[in-house]
Amino acid sequence: MKKLLLVSMFQNVSHLLQRVMPDYKGKSVAYIPTASLAEEPGDWAALEKQNLEQMGLVVDEVEVSTAPYAAIQRALQKNDLIYIAGGNTFFLLQALKQSGADRLIREEVHKGKPYIGESAGAIAAAPDIAYSSAMDDPGKAPGLQDYTGLHLTEWYPVPHRGNPEYGAAVEQIVAAYASTLDLKVIDDHQALFVEDGQVEVLK
Repeated sequence: MKKLLLVSMFQNVSHLLQRVMPDYKGKSVAYIPTASLAEEPGDWAALEKQNLEQMGLVVDEVEVSTAPYAAIQRALQKNDLIYIAGGNTFFLLQALKQSGADRLIREEVHKGKPYIGESAGAIAAAPDIAYSSAMDDPGKAPGLQDYTGLHLTEWYPVPHRGNPEYGAAVEQIVAAYASTLDLKVIDDHQALFVEDGQVEVLK
């Protein structure tokens, strides 16, 4: 049974992990920072890892655009959770598909392994990511021909409503797709939690 926690900014809602997974402390997490490589360099990924460690998680980083398939498979199968960090969703999906990590992630999540997706990691869970082009530049993934997402949901997460940088893009996505896609829009202090086929907005 799938268990997903899809967020805009994990640091703002990290307390929700205790609520949805009370026994998380001491668990290990396969942390995928790949989406961040297509964005402006900064230390937020390192700070995010540090935050997860301070919460009591054992962080096993796997950068899927460079890691060998065997290393990716080992990380995704042996760790207790999967965490995909934010950045450019198109670059992320390109790396997931080219490495084979997309299939491995789907397999593990469908077995019941919890999945945490932040921003790009949340959008990647959708059936298709083309709707997010107002927020992320598809040009960062020139080798990506197929925008089919991980399809962990039947609907389309839209993170960052009201965010100073991404808020306008969110409203553009809503205006373009609200009548044709099942959008689930959240701000930077909310999360979409999926368990037993039900979805709930948490904050």
